[in-house]
Amino acid sequence: MPSIKLLSPRLANQIAAGEVVERPASVVKELVENALDAGAQRVDVDIEQGGAKLIRVRDDGGGIDEADLPLALSRHATSKIADLDDLEAVASLGFRGEALASISSVSRLALTSRTASQEAASRVEVEGREMDARISPAAHPVGTTVEVRDLFFNTPARRKFLRTEKTELNHVEECVRRQALSRFDTGFTLRHNQKVLQSLRPASTALDRERRIGSLCGQQFIDNTVVIDAEATGLRLWGWVALPTFSRSQADLQYFFVNGRVIRDRLVAHAVRQAYRDVLYNNRHPAFVLYLEVDPASVDVNVHPTKHEVRFRDGRLVHDFIFRTLHRALAEVKPDDHFRGALAQSGDREIQQGTAGASGAGGYPAPASWQVPGSLGGRAPQDGSPQDRSPQDIGAGHKDWQAKDQMAFYQSLNQGGGVTSDASGQAGINAQAPTIPTPPMTDGDEPPLGYAIAQLHGIYIMAQNRQGLVVVDMHAAHERITYERMKRALDQQDIKSQPLLVPVSMAVSQKEAALAETHGQELQQLGLLVERIGPETLAVRQVPALLRGSDTEQLVRDILADLIENGQSDRVEAVTHELLGTMACHGSVRANRQLTIPEMNALLRDMEATERSGQCNHGRPTWTLMTLTELDKLFLRGR
Repeated sequence: MPSIKLLSPRLANQIAAGEVVERPASVVKELVENALDAGAQRVDVDIEQGGAKLIRVRDDGGGIDEADLPLALSRHATSKIADLDDLEAVASLGFRGEALASISSVSRLALTSRTASQEAASRVEVEGREMDARISPAAHPVGTTVEVRDLFFNTPARRKFLRTEKTELNHVEECVRRQALSRFDTGFTLRHNQKVLQSLRPASTALDRERRIGSLCGQQFIDNTVVIDAEATGLRLWGWVALPTFSRSQADLQYFFVNGRVIRDRLVAHAVRQAYRDVLYNNRHPAFVLYLEVDPASVDVNVHPTKHEVRFRDGRLVHDFIFRTLHRALAEVKPDDHFRGALAQSGDREIQQGTAGASGAGGYPAPASWQVPGSLGGRAPQDGSPQDRSPQDIGAGHKDWQAKDQMAFYQSLNQGGGVTSDASGQAGINAQAPTIPTPPMTDGDEPPLGYAIAQLHGIYIMAQNRQGLVVVDMHAAHERITYERMKRALDQQDIKSQPLLVPVSMAVSQKEAALAETHGQELQQLGLLVERIGPETLAVRQVPALLRGSDTEQLVRDILADLIENGQSDRVEAVTHELLGTMACHGSVRANRQLTIPEMNALLRDMEATERSGQCNHGRPTWTLMTLTELDKLFLRGR
């Protein structure tokens, strides 16, 4: 073995650079974070050749004194923390004091800075090999500019791992996007090869913040989001979560910030995934921009060199708070929230802003009357013939629409009563089926989903509202209504356990056996009685009554895996809800069931009152809207 000796400062910094500086985007991240910590109100980022040739970050922050310039490029030199107490409650983005030293060891770095108390600026230059700092006077306003040229010029092995210019540029753009999302009070500019790619002014108002979100994440995202802001037990969660209908094929639009720091955390990801569990279609991913504010002392940001990961002092509290907040926000989504996104995408801005005139929604003439038995009438054709009913009359109230009328309808559906088949095999409502009155017509009190006008092929309900045509999948809608009722009924009673005639013996690891023993009481609350009968053996003696036919051993193994991974498990709830979803699917109104107009209206009203009614429990949409603008385009009206 060779003798032990100290590494040279250059080699030590290059090793550290391997942790901090992965690619040009890593350099941009560190320099922009330093600018934000310095109180910058404006940050300009210029790069050339994807950042391999030049990275320049300029800010108008507090600047650095001339005497501190050489020290700023030394390893583990920082102005952000001074003792252990500061480290235990880090409030800044950077604090290790090694970013500039690491960057300068693999590039040609120049730092120019001036403070408000200085008459002139100073410039310090360092090259990777010797790392001797050279200081000279310079012209510069208050603030700091850092230039990084020829990244990895002295480490060819690292340079050859850089991707194409376009790929590296994409990573830099994503980095700037994250920083711009984290600080609305700061303006950002990104240029590549002297071409402006992004220019963002400070966003001080709620409207400005939404505009920045729309610019960075797409206008469709902001048009299909729910704004949340919740506080509890010293935690605050605010931001934008997308409607389940705006799901993604991959997790490419998910931004989560803790005290302004963008992070990727398994605990947070699990809480979000759990909140969206029964409203997303197979293998789809939610979209969100969320901000969590916590006491800096309750979160450890010093667990990863790039500071992308954090550790919460009370992870379970944070997990439950995020889950409850998002779960409640998604449950409270109403059809109006969906309409806002649909109208924005279709261009019906006047309808979206509630400025529809008397001539019809969005300034369009009211449509011709649909002569369907039980329909609500409509608008006159454009030839000027008299209207059967004014657009205001379409907004019919249903204050006398009592719950007992809807209950009679659902009893009819669930009991299978009131259904007959004629000689042609078509289903219909017999004379003994409950008769539900059509809701009264009053001005200005139209429900979001409007009123039914017809049924298509025994599958879809056609309804009209002020915005246009609403098409409802009656089976999917009734499935969600039934599912939510079954969940509420289950929540109002404890989980029933059923003893097993023959206990299930399981061979597990010692870690899993100890975990089951430690969490025995929690497992029992889930309806599971699990006992440790050996160092590596468990016996399952009771299971939830609803899950008595499921694979007991696999269920317990999955729960233990969740406990190891997240410290808690919702596996029993997930499996139970899956079972309830299957029962709701089989118990809902089937295709080709002919409904009367009052029955269709009853279904629409219940959809408006049911949580998560925009999707069935498989994540498929239950209804869609075709606006008058979209319909007019189909028929080339107004051209």
